[in-house]
Amino acid sequence: MRKKQFRDNHSVPELLAPAGGPEPFNAALAAGADAIYCGLGNDFNARRGARNFTDETFAEACRAAHLAGARVYVTENVVIRTEEMPAALALVRRAWLLGADAFIIQDWGLLSEIQRLWPQIEVHVSTQANVHDARGTAWCRDLGVDRVTLSRELSVAEIERIAREGVELEGFGHGALCFCYSGVCMMSSLAGSRSANRGLCAQPCRLKYELVNQDGKRIAPVGWDRPLCPRDYCTFDDVERLAKAGLGSLKVEGRMKAPDYVHSVISAYRAQLDDLDAGRIPPKGSEDARRELLKRAFNRDFTNSYLDHRSDNDMMSYERSNNRGELVGKVIATRDLGSSKVKRGGRAGGRDRFRTITRAEVDIVLDRHVGKGDLLEVRPIADPTQFLTVHAQDDADAGATITCIASRPMEVGAPVRVIRSQAAMDAGARAAKGEDAPKRKVAVRVLARQGEPFCVELETLDGIIARAEGFVVEPARTKAVCEGDLVEHVGRMGQTPFDPVSFDVELDEGCGMGFSAVHKVRAAACELLVQKILGPSSASVRERDLASVPSVDELAAASSEKRGACGIATPGSRDASAEVCALVPSAAVARAAAEAGATRIYATADTLLADRDADWPEGVQVVPWLDEVCRECDHERLDPFVREGRACGVGNVSELALAVERGAAAEVRPCIPVHNESCLVELERAGAQGFWLSPELTLEEICALAPRSSVPVGLVVSGRTRAMTSEHCVLQAANRCIHECARCKLRQQKNSLRDQDGSLLPVRTDLQGRSRIYSAHPLDATPQATELLAAGVSRLMADCTLLDADEAAFAVQRVVRAVEAVRQGRRPAARAQGSVSGHLFAGIA
Repeated sequence: MRKKQFRDNHSVPELLAPAGGPEPFNAALAAGADAIYCGLGNDFNARRGARNFTDETFAEACRAAHLAGARVYVTENVVIRTEEMPAALALVRRAWLLGADAFIIQDWGLLSEIQRLWPQIEVHVSTQANVHDARGTAWCRDLGVDRVTLSRELSVAEIERIAREGVELEGFGHGALCFCYSGVCMMSSLAGSRSANRGLCAQPCRLKYELVNQDGKRIAPVGWDRPLCPRDYCTFDDVERLAKAGLGSLKVEGRMKAPDYVHSVISAYRAQLDDLDAGRIPPKGSEDARRELLKRAFNRDFTNSYLDHRSDNDMMSYERSNNRGELVGKVIATRDLGSSKVKRGGRAGGRDRFRTITRAEVDIVLDRHVGKGDLLEVRPIADPTQFLTVHAQDDADAGATITCIASRPMEVGAPVRVIRSQAAMDAGARAAKGEDAPKRKVAVRVLARQGEPFCVELETLDGIIARAEGFVVEPARTKAVCEGDLVEHVGRMGQTPFDPVSFDVELDEGCGMGFSAVHKVRAAACELLVQKILGPSSASVRERDLASVPSVDELAAASSEKRGACGIATPGSRDASAEVCALVPSAAVARAAAEAGATRIYATADTLLADRDADWPEGVQVVPWLDEVCRECDHERLDPFVREGRACGVGNVSELALAVERGAAAEVRPCIPVHNESCLVELERAGAQGFWLSPELTLEEICALAPRSSVPVGLVVSGRTRAMTSEHCVLQAANRCIHECARCKLRQQKNSLRDQDGSLLPVRTDLQGRSRIYSAHPLDATPQATELLAAGVSRLMADCTLLDADEAAFAVQRVVRAVEAVRQGRRPAARAQGSVSGHLFAGIA
């Protein structure tokens, strides 16, 4: 990776670009990316809807990147099923042989298998793994990972603290923001089979919802219809403080974006980072030009709120989820040109068909320049939904008035935006074709000593050297060559991937030589340098070090070996009885659940703190259910609940690490997805003493996984599934935040989001201002208790988070009755009316 010092021992971050296929890959290279991340195939990456790469196009891309001095990272950042593990590992092996430099991984099982089989392969932990503090980062470091991609929600101060752990950090710097913490979002899969954890997110956060109170009354302002839609991230003005904080790689989001987007954004950040590296103030007007590149590429407006530990309304795009472009002017006049009939293709009943076209002239006064062919959006203030687009007919400067032809008259005063720059489109198209392919800078040394072989030596800026020798230098028979001749002829590298930037010529006086012979030596040096650059990543070199891909049986055997190596017993002798568990929001609900038959109570840290002096049920174990988010600011609140010899539910690897350190019995919550046996084994090896399985698993998958665990396995069988956890409080869409969560009356109500089908998704905000959104429909998996208990699921939970005492008692009794029915050899009762079976019978894609 390219690492440059700019001052005070801080390095300029790597500029990491997205590529959804060969064309944006070429655009990223041309714009100056230091590294590019992409998917090979369409099976195991978080943008399965992108074009992605074939083996052939991927090999070509790796070659081009390596010659340009850039690296290539392959995304395998989804959860993997047990039966998919051999194919997922085969893809890693194939991509490595084709030239990949590293792999971005979400699944802890896949990561452990890669490290076991091929420790020489570089692995990066994906942001989908939900790592957001120093302790979680240190845990990853101790696993042997090379880089951790942090959550987008972190502040500069948090990044600086995490950087002290000595593992390279990657962070998102530009592009679309997920509303939910990455890796713990179930919103898309709860609405269907498309899961963010499998690379097929349907982006439900961009849709319209009404924020309503417990009476069903809308509480958000008119027009604020997208309460889950953040603006795009932009750290263009923050690259220096991110570098000083220790960020090693600045990542641009956008594997679904077009080449012109990638080219524009990477060009802007490349220029900014280069100025930082050189310690220079950007030339006058250049920063404006770079910002224009960003604004005229797709964007929902920009925010950098997270960097300052803010998550306010400034980061949201409540009004719209589509491209806002750049505001360039407003409508000052409009003229109706009338209607005309235009003949349509084909005939109906032997008669010609016509359609009516309305045309109007729209006069626009410009605040900023536009270019010929730019696509402009005109959006009326009175009714923004009635927007239309027009094209700029010619170049025009700020202050000019232009006239565009529209399909209807437009409201005077309507704002006008450039939403597509023709110049950026043209530049992106050239780059996408490889016409602006970058050349690698080399220093050239020429040795021309009489009686010795003529020598050309090329050295890249990162120290790769190639040296070629040719003819023996003789005295000139006619005209002697001069230094300028050699600079000119050796420097002719037009068709090579190299760009000479300096020359060091050692030339004896009176030397003569034919320039065709000089060209041959230069060509040989260039070819040798190509071989040296590509050699380490070539298949012939790498294949010697890789073992063959294991079969399913070999993976299972390896899992058993790992159990034995870390002292974990094999399954087979566990008690088949089930504990009835309840997750409760208060001590009062805990008492009701216990009276109804729950033998194990779970409660969040906030609940335990709020009801610390309340009467909790006696004789029933109360287990802390720690958050899915554990940032530096959360340690003081959460860490005291992790105690030696006591159980606790852990929602991320930071809390798992702390539990192991303190000798607590860590139960892995469903938000750490376990979808394969390798993941089960790896987390057991790391210290997990219990599992709560993911709601995205099918009944068949649960029944296959549960018997392979040597520690208790649980499943939430009743209640509303958590769909999202966000740093931004959803209730801020009501536009009356008092910035004191403890005193917020709105937070104490039972608010919901009403979707376009009229379903209500409950919303709850905690004392940290984080929101949790729950499924529109309650889950009831108690009818499948027979299969679950037979498979070894020994804990069945009723999630009573949203229930009062009476409702919780009823929910727990249903679980108790289901378990009792199984013990008596009967089928449990049918699914409760209005409830769903989740993914038990309809798995995620």
